[in-house]
Amino acid sequence: MNNLYDTISLLLILSSFSFTYGFGSMGPISAVFGQNDFFCAIDASGKQEVICWGKNTSSSSSTSSVFAIDVPPMAALSGGCGFMCGILVNTSYASCWDSTGSTSDLVPQVYQSSSYSYISSGKDHVCAIRGSYYSDSDSGSVDCWDIVETSGNRFSSKQSALYYNQEISSLSFKKIVSGEGFSCGALKDGGIKCWGPTASNLGVPNLPEKLLALASGKSSVCGVLESSGEIKCWGDGDSSFSNSSILDPPIGASFVALAIGSQHFCGIRNDNHAIECWGKVNSSSIPKDSGFLSIASSDSITCGIREDDLVLDCWFANTSSPSDDIDPPLQLCSPGLCTPGSCGEGKFAFNASLLHEPDLNSLCVRKDLNICSPCGFNCSNGFFPSSSCTQNADRVCTSCSLCQNSSCWEVCKLKPHQHQDHRLHQLRRLIIIIGSSIFGFLLILILLCILLRFYPKTGKQKKQFSGEKETDAPDVIPSSVSVAPCPGLAQVFRLSELKDATNGFKEFNELGRGSYGFVYRAVLPDGRQVAVKRANAATIIHTNSREFEMELEILCSVRHSNVVNLLGYCAEMGERLLVYELMPHGTLHDHLHGGFSPLNWPLRLRITMQAAKGLEFLHTEFNPPIAHRDVKSSNILLDSDWGARISDFGLLRNDGDVILDMRDDVYNFGVVLLEILSGRKANDRDCTPSNIVEWAVPLIKQGRAAAIIDRCVGLPRVVVPLLKLAEMAEVAVRENPCERPSMAEVATFLEQLVRDGLIL
Repeated sequence: MNNLYDTISLLLILSSFSFTYGFGSMGPISAVFGQNDFFCAIDASGKQEVICWGKNTSSSSSTSSVFAIDVPPMAALSGGCGFMCGILVNTSYASCWDSTGSTSDLVPQVYQSSSYSYISSGKDHVCAIRGSYYSDSDSGSVDCWDIVETSGNRFSSKQSALYYNQEISSLSFKKIVSGEGFSCGALKDGGIKCWGPTASNLGVPNLPEKLLALASGKSSVCGVLESSGEIKCWGDGDSSFSNSSILDPPIGASFVALAIGSQHFCGIRNDNHAIECWGKVNSSSIPKDSGFLSIASSDSITCGIREDDLVLDCWFANTSSPSDDIDPPLQLCSPGLCTPGSCGEGKFAFNASLLHEPDLNSLCVRKDLNICSPCGFNCSNGFFPSSSCTQNADRVCTSCSLCQNSSCWEVCKLKPHQHQDHRLHQLRRLIIIIGSSIFGFLLILILLCILLRFYPKTGKQKKQFSGEKETDAPDVIPSSVSVAPCPGLAQVFRLSELKDATNGFKEFNELGRGSYGFVYRAVLPDGRQVAVKRANAATIIHTNSREFEMELEILCSVRHSNVVNLLGYCAEMGERLLVYELMPHGTLHDHLHGGFSPLNWPLRLRITMQAAKGLEFLHTEFNPPIAHRDVKSSNILLDSDWGARISDFGLLRNDGDVILDMRDDVYNFGVVLLEILSGRKANDRDCTPSNIVEWAVPLIKQGRAAAIIDRCVGLPRVVVPLLKLAEMAEVAVRENPCERPSMAEVATFLEQLVRDGLIL
């Protein structure tokens, strides 16, 4: 480095790093640099298989996509310029491949049967440390070979004269990194040694100390001293590190991992594992709401593995290109490298049971292996560590609003008297609330006693004055509409009974409103909680008594576990009220878009199946069939067991072409499927295009259904059902009604999807 500022800046950036995934580094996820950049990662299936995505040069499409490669399971990955290398799980042999997935002739024959414990890919060469990856020995000698680019973006390999000398072959290394024209290694007995045609430009001195980690850019290298955590960095004038704007890191931030692109850094914060990028970066594209365990960068793209669900996420670090062009696969990926032995101080072993996959006990091919992740030692502002890191779990951060004792006062910047004052203030508020409630109750009780004494007397006097004979009130008030009740199914309610049950149809009991009228929560005298739908004036004016009778006949005949069933009705004093089963978990719309608790994928899939069966029942079990005519996520309700129920079907609608209406039901149900898959609203002005069909269908037709999947929900290990669901949604929303499936076909498809157990 040319000045003291650069050295101090790098010290701030890297002083806490023990995991570095930059150019030439080794990790569970790695990036290939250059024109045909792509990413590869080790999956979380427990088999350590490799998945790759990016610009596959064998495809005519220029968009990003997942491409198949014939590569055995890998223990570790390292990306170079146009090619990727890794260490095979079963043999510890080296294997390299290009963006076409070709693995032929990328490791010289002389090295094809050698075992390696560490591998590093540079711009045009590969170096690897000899020794079994899973052995107790953590050091060995180094082999290097050249990668030569041939015609058509293909590569071959040969033994290297540039990266071999007798001195290097006699040394024992613990880890290595590679850049453009150099490789550097941390020596077993301490210090760092660099070699290659540009190594002298780095200006690396002889250091006696041991190195905890190494990181490299294309023309720079940094080492973390094991004893103090201090960083030593070296590089020539062409290094991206030498640009002071790139070296401007977040002040005071601590990181556990680093990924280096051509003109940017991205790091994983130690406190909350969030992503922070600096240098030439597009800050709007950086994920804000997720923590990460591993990251890697190509020239301009960064991808990472989220800590909550191990899902891949990618973003453009220093361009404004649309993120839709980066479609990482919907597969869970390993958060770190599988290594033998215990994790040691400052790290925890990742627990596979956190993924809630019943048949997944370990993310590694062998049960004696662990994935060691860095412990958090602090929390972000407003949180305190309520439990420390253990061997199998990271520390837990809790909001300072829940700080109740002296152990968290200092972290939350609270003083003892402040805490006591806060508790005293809460106690005072509680006393005021309780006192006010008691006073209000006594006042209501007094008024009630006065009313009970006054109204019976005045009522009797009026009857005596009129000369009428006093009689008891009838048990049932005659309805103004002569509707025969549904025998044994729906009961006739009195208007006064429903008024009492809804507290006079007060607004605080309102559950929702629609074209028919208002819906209220009600508690009947027998304790049953129900929903009361009260017709508005417009509905009453535009429908006559006969239409209401016909509607009741239909509603009384509909009984199904996936339909909101009618319990009774009231038709007094010009009112028209329908009493239904109460759905305590609200609407599907509430959970997808209204801030209610999110729905996991097994539950979302089950909801689609049950809602489809409810619509199928309406379409097939009646003659003539019942078309819903208003299928949408707000008309799919969730009962106490989170079962899906269809509501608001056939309410006082004019007859039309019922066959065409049923096809419209299928279309609208397809829209609901897209909402469930993406988490987007059917029409969202904040998105472009605002219509969900116009946005999602082109992506599905291009084979990019993964791009619409809701990434705010933890994905299952097997995601094929979600892609199949997207294909069914695309068919359901086709413009030509004749090309849409019937509701029975949709229900059968979804039922089979669940029965196969692909998610549940």
